[in-house]
Amino acid sequence: DGVRQVRLVVRMARWYPEAENGSYAEAPVFGEEGSAPRVPGPLIRVRTGTTVDVSIRNALPDSAITVYGLLTRPATASDSVRIPAGATQTVRFAAGAPGTYLYHARVHGVPTGESEQLAGALIVDPEGPLPADRVFVINIWGKVIDSLNYRNALAINGRSWPNTERLVGSVNDTVHWRVINASQRAHPMHLHGFYFRVDAVGTALKDSTFSREAQRLAVTEQMRERGTMMITWAPDRPGNWLFHCHLGFHVIPEARLDPPKAGEYHDQLSHDANRHMAGLVLGIGVPAPRGWREPTRVNPRRLRLFMQEGKPKARAPRALGFVLQRGDVAPAQDSTDAAAPVLLLRRGEPTDITVVNRMPEAAAVHWHGIELESYSDGVAGWSGMAKRVAPVIAPKDSFVARLTLPRAGTFIYHSHLNDLQQMTSGLYGAIVVTEADTPFDPARDHVFVSGWDGTAGPPHLLINGDSTTATPLEFRAGEEHRIRMINIGVAGGSRFTIRHAAPDDTSIVSWRLVAKDGADLPPHQILTRPARQSLTVGETRDAIVSLPTPGEYELTVGFVGMKPQYRRRIMVR
Repeated sequence: DGVRQVRLVVRMARWYPEAENGSYAEAPVFGEEGSAPRVPGPLIRVRTGTTVDVSIRNALPDSAITVYGLLTRPATASDSVRIPAGATQTVRFAAGAPGTYLYHARVHGVPTGESEQLAGALIVDPEGPLPADRVFVINIWGKVIDSLNYRNALAINGRSWPNTERLVGSVNDTVHWRVINASQRAHPMHLHGFYFRVDAVGTALKDSTFSREAQRLAVTEQMRERGTMMITWAPDRPGNWLFHCHLGFHVIPEARLDPPKAGEYHDQLSHDANRHMAGLVLGIGVPAPRGWREPTRVNPRRLRLFMQEGKPKARAPRALGFVLQRGDVAPAQDSTDAAAPVLLLRRGEPTDITVVNRMPEAAAVHWHGIELESYSDGVAGWSGMAKRVAPVIAPKDSFVARLTLPRAGTFIYHSHLNDLQQMTSGLYGAIVVTEADTPFDPARDHVFVSGWDGTAGPPHLLINGDSTTATPLEFRAGEEHRIRMINIGVAGGSRFTIRHAAPDDTSIVSWRLVAKDGADLPPHQILTRPARQSLTVGETRDAIVSLPTPGEYELTVGFVGMKPQYRRRIMVR
């Protein structure tokens, strides 16, 4: 009679986020009555118009729980039910508006730390036929061991890489995903090799499905805590690809429930992706269809890019960097610049970049946001397909990345091995792709790359490898300038702002945001708005600014919610 009955129970269980017989954490979890407990909790999926009748039995012997999210959407306020130890409560509600939601519970009186396994997906489908989709739930378990150690596990659908599900796709098949962040942290989720279309985003109380005009393309999308999103993408090239959180701390070996010991650590970082990554990572394999051939490359442009170590100049204990060979002579062995070179490439031009590793450790380079062949994507031991997968770039060795850029825009290249140390020591840079008939003009096209200076706290921001006040920019009144913004720190959002710098006027000016992650925004989404933009980790944004009045202005960059750490004067004549 239009009623879906669900019988849930909450109990303590051993959760195995890695191997079935591996390490485990004791955690309170949901299950269905008569079935094994599950992380995430059982999926509740109904059509709109359905009445949902949920009973929850609290099998915890000594602790009350409060359950959230079992309510009709959209809602203006959270609803909850408190269940004493050993008791059972029933919640009955209409499913409400179609969307992607979650339910979760909190245990009272027990210092559980960061324990988010008590969560599950609640999907309300519209009437009519539905495309096949997948649901992925993110959660975190963490416990403080002592002042120096924090034991944690980060999981997607209950598993941590390399034990997460290995997904299989087909060339040109459309993929629909619902992603639910059941954790209390934000996660910038990044897809290798392709753009995805953001169809909907939601909160614990409301799902906002975008109209076709409001949909956007992205390669990195910030998921707020307890947030959801629905995305669509289509792999048009075979190979192995990744979808992962771009916070460095959430994808490194230390993200395992039992991180590598000191003697194992080097091996973990210099081997394949099954060892040097962990946590919030999904692998997608797209087999080559019968008769598949890589596109023919004719007369590629050739560049040589060196990964080197110099003398430390800032807070980071090491000075690593990319150095581009100019001319026929290789750069000096220990030379590093404050900032990696901006790689200026042309749309549609085949480009082979030989990466030469002069560092004393293994390396790999990811071409972030670039639509490319899988073998060149830069995940050692994973990129490629079948038996042909990309190796690490060993010391004194090299690797040729084959790029053909299908669109003009702003992109990133960065280390994809030993990420925390290598990226916070300087192994990251910007890629600017222009049209063949539109050369890059540094007088009117400005690139600002935000990164970290070492991992010591509190985190310190570098812009283009520098933290000092650089030479003022020179603008002409009314002249349009492009501001290319990149955040490739290992954590934390970066906020870019342009404002007046007169003593009696520090108001924010206006600009037009024109691109995200290298993809041009549709014309109807390009609006004049205040010149303040926050970027999540792994995101790029382009804005066009025209300052009509002569005077002094200032561009500032800082972590979101903190005072700016970088200031750059703009003199308008």
